[in-house]
Parts: sequence; C-alpha cells; structure tokens
Amino acid sequence: MAWFDAGVNLLDARFDANDVISRAVNAGVTKMCIISTHPNEWERARQLYEAYPEHLCYTVGVHPHNAKDVTEQDLSRLKEVARAPGVVAIGECGLDFNRDFSPRPTQKSVFEAQLSIALELQLPVYLHEREAFDVQVACLQVVIDKLPGGIAHCFTGNADQVKAYLDMGLYIGITGWVCDEKRGGDLREALGHIPHDKLVLETDAPYLFPKTLRPRKRNNEPAFLPHIGEQVSGLLTLDTDKLQTSSYANTCRLFSLK
Repeated sequence: MAWFDAGVNLLDARFDANDVISRAVNAGVTKMCIISTHPNEWERARQLYEAYPEHLCYTVGVHPHNAKDVTEQDLSRLKEVARAPGVVAIGECGLDFNRDFSPRPTQKSVFEAQLSIALELQLPVYLHEREAFDVQVACLQVVIDKLPGGIAHCFTGNADQVKAYLDMGLYIGITGWVCDEKRGGDLREALGHIPHDKLVLETDAPYLFPKTLRPRKRNNEPAFLPHIGEQVSGLLTLDTDKLQTSSYANTCRLFSLK
C-alpha cells in the first residue's frame, strides 16, 4: 500500500529535494508530482525527475502570478518541454484575482495559451484559481470537451464550485486545508459532494502544513500526506486503506500513469 502526493513544490528553495523525497518514501508516499510554475523551473523539474523516475513525475506550465514574465518564445518552448518523459500535465496554470501579481488580461491570455497547448498535446491541465472562478470556468468551457481532463489543484472552494468542476469531469485536489476548522469550513462541506473516484490527495508542500498535525513543523512535506489522508477519511467516514487505494488510482488515471 502506498500514497501518491499529486502536488509538491519540490523546487522551492526551502527544500533539500533529496531529503524530502527520502522522508516521503519512508512514510509510504512513493509517488510525487513536482509542480512547476515558471519557465525557469522546467529544466530543473526535468533533471529531478530523471534522478528519481520511479518516484516522481512533473508538470510544466506558468502560474498566473508569473504570467507577466512569459514571452511567445516561452510558450513555444513549453510545447517542446511538455513532450518529455515524466511530464503529466500543463500547469500550474489558471487565474488569480486575489493578489493580481500579473495584470488580469495577461493572466487570461497566458492561461488560454496554455489551454491551447494542453489541447494540442492532449495533456490534462493542472489548475490554480483564486477569486476568479467564473472567468476561469468560462475559459475552460471553451476547450474542456476536447481536453483529456485536469485537476482543480488545492481546491478550497464551496459545494457549488466543486459541483461545477465535477460537471466538467475534473479531479479535485484536497490538501491540508481540510484540516483547518476555521478556514476550511467550505471545503469540509464540499468534500462530501466529491465522488470517491474524483478525489485526489496532495500536500502543496511546503505550503499548507496540516493544522491537526503535531508537532508543528516549519514546512509541509509529502511525508505528511498520510495524516491528511487520515483526516479526510474521518470526515468521509471512509476506511483509510480504501481512500489510500482510490486516491492513488485516481491520480494515476488523471496523469495517465500505469
């Protein structure tokens, strides 16, 4: 029995990737997906995957925060790097109207460009969204019927939003946010609307350390995914072993992995 962490920011400067991977595998988290968010991360993600191909896969894309940095040359390069072994999705891409680190029109343009690339290469999309739900859904609806799927990464929304994503056939990524009784109320309520075959577990490490885990650590890690799984199992009144099996299988289907 093993766990699959569907989202780790393993390139973050706070991490020694080798140590993090070792601790994860020792904790039973044998597969991890590296999230990339900027063109300057794509090559490092490839190199890390090649060092640990049995444990890692990765995404290539541009986070909405970084949309302002992207050139047409970057988007052309994205089409090429996305064909490499180990790449399982386009992203982390989407819209973030909460912080607006990139102008909204630029975010939308770069997001639409990545959707087109995902469509051309027939790769799923790895989605980020904050306070831009309606606009993001409108962008997705143009292409969703022709895409091979995707994941609402680090979903923190409400029941209506999760139903809208499910209607588009997306998987739903659940993180340690669900362990936060104060901030995670909407997510806890939405959790019950997610079919077991659409639920994917992830840490989004080093972010979102689970509030219910002791002792408190400075950074979240994939090694803590089993704790998140236990918390989700309790909220769903579902056997942890069954959640472990189904979430692993769901992630493999999402990423077209054996």
